[in-house]
Amino acid sequence: MSDTPIIDIQNLSVGFTGRAGTTLPVLRDVSLSLKRGECVGIVGESGSGKSTLALAAMGFLKGGLRKLEGRVCFDGEDMFARTRTELETIRGGKLGLIPQNSGQALTPTLRIGAQLIEALRLHCDLPDAEHEPRAIDLLGQVRLPDPEVIMRRFPHELSGGQQQRVAVAMALAGEPEALLLDEPTTGLDVTTQAHILELLRDLASERQVAMVFVSHDLGVIARTCSRVLVMYAGEVVLEGPSREVLRKPLHPYPHGLIASIPRLKDPCLPVALDGRPPSPGGGGPGCAFANRCALADDQCRTTAPSLVKTACGSLVRCFHHDQIGTLSNTISRREPAHHDSSGDDALLLHELAISYHRSGLFDRLFSGSESPPNTVDEITLSIAQGETLGLVGESGSGKSTILKAIAGLLKPATGQIKVAGGTPLPANVEGRRPEQLRRIQMIFQNPDESLNPRQTIAEILAQPLRLYYGLEGQALFDRSVELLDTVRLSAHYMDRLPSQLSGGEKQRVAVARAFAAEPEIVLCDEITSALDVSVQAAVLELLDDLKRNNDTTYIFVSHDLAVVRALSDRVAVLYQGRLCEFGPAENVYGSTSHPYTEVLLNAVLEPDPDEAPTLTAEDVVELSPPARGCPFQRRCPCKIGSQCDNDTPPWQEAEGGHMIRCHIPLSELDQK
Repeated sequence: MSDTPIIDIQNLSVGFTGRAGTTLPVLRDVSLSLKRGECVGIVGESGSGKSTLALAAMGFLKGGLRKLEGRVCFDGEDMFARTRTELETIRGGKLGLIPQNSGQALTPTLRIGAQLIEALRLHCDLPDAEHEPRAIDLLGQVRLPDPEVIMRRFPHELSGGQQQRVAVAMALAGEPEALLLDEPTTGLDVTTQAHILELLRDLASERQVAMVFVSHDLGVIARTCSRVLVMYAGEVVLEGPSREVLRKPLHPYPHGLIASIPRLKDPCLPVALDGRPPSPGGGGPGCAFANRCALADDQCRTTAPSLVKTACGSLVRCFHHDQIGTLSNTISRREPAHHDSSGDDALLLHELAISYHRSGLFDRLFSGSESPPNTVDEITLSIAQGETLGLVGESGSGKSTILKAIAGLLKPATGQIKVAGGTPLPANVEGRRPEQLRRIQMIFQNPDESLNPRQTIAEILAQPLRLYYGLEGQALFDRSVELLDTVRLSAHYMDRLPSQLSGGEKQRVAVARAFAAEPEIVLCDEITSALDVSVQAAVLELLDDLKRNNDTTYIFVSHDLAVVRALSDRVAVLYQGRLCEFGPAENVYGSTSHPYTEVLLNAVLEPDPDEAPTLTAEDVVELSPPARGCPFQRRCPCKIGSQCDNDTPPWQEAEGGHMIRCHIPLSELDQK
């Protein structure tokens, strides 16, 4: 590895002009050097300046921002001194970007092949005849099945993991010397995430590609990065080797972030950081973290600490870094609210089947043509009042599809959905009475897509309160304020628009709106996947508090198996829309599990560089389940022969209502 940095950022400060005409800093005196083949992680909460720093490495700043001082060099040349033409040559060529949402980065109206060939034309000196073979080769390098088929598809015809692999392939088209990755695995399931990270690690080692990872997922950073920068309020507060930073952080802020992470081996709720980061320019004269720090004293509140070198070689911005060990005694994880599932059923799914296939003219004329398998099939589950059921599985396993059917947004092909007392629910939301609608509320993954951007928070909360309870005037206002207080937001938020809130605040408003209807059942669809770990911990605490106070029933969908374990009483595991396993959370996460559950658990990333995932299943994406036999047969590392290919596996009961659907006897599963 060459000692000359490929990316060299020195004393960079970036800011914008506020309403009063003063300059407000977004980045303050930040330095970062990156050698070829080196992977550096940048972590911190939303608003800490992570993405601004990464984009500045490309010579790019978002609208309204400007460079105040400092220098940003790529391959020895100042990026902010280069012409627009020079920058266009470098960006996407020698310096690639892999964005957070690859679906938005890909052009929806162009086929994948056309987009890859366009990238090759812009950044590679290849004859036109070699563009298509090179594009196919790139798709093969990122381990996409049937590259020739993928070339002909549009982005919406690919899964999230496949889209992200295409984004990696496009970034590699220009044969980059460095890659900037902005939350590259957010929203991906655990197995897809683990395989993509393995791919990126291979690229770094084989091609000596330097990488900057921006992520709130400390497990991703632990797996990929040799060095970590922790940012808070636009400053670097800790920098050092990933093993030191993640295992023995010398600053109270990363110490709190690590405590905010749920763990597979610890079924307790994570501990949320108190308070929130200061707004730009609002940190005061002292340490920006002082108002949230248990170690803060008068010196911290009046004097800004400098970045100093410690005995172990790390850089830390804290007067009391030698006292960090005392913070462990102040952190106490609490047990989630558990419920005895033997109570009355709040919801029953009986032989539920859902299909996205709609018969066309050809199907009606030739009735003998075989329809594709149901997206979801043979789902029978009961959920008790006050219970939390976790639904887990890879993308395409049918988790969100089941939630949409319960909410009345998708009509089941067959089967029934019943509520307390055995009353069947009408299949479509249009056929449900207001009282039935009130009892079941849904919180979506992205609050930006579920909150009206033109309405204030008061108007958003008023809709369910007027619809279900007829509230107006002062009674409406008082109840809205009460709901905001329940989700730990003040009345000052009533007049704000969603765009004026952080991601965590918007998700709290979405929770408040759902609970305005005083529902008995709340459907949670990946509601913490895009949140910082500290905000995620606060939302999980909030859901647990509401469950304790209202005996609410949750169906909780998530890719994060540690989050599911922290909150759930029981867990159901889905593959290709088929149930593989369900039972009490401690049993499903125990020693006896379905081979697919083992694959998921082994792929979980822990925030520890010494704990690597174990990838046992083949890295493929299946478009539909097999016509017969076990749905997991084509990827199962424990397959026992033609029996798995031809026969539907039986349900086997372990203990305590723990059910596993597999041909392998329980005694043998227990030994795997």
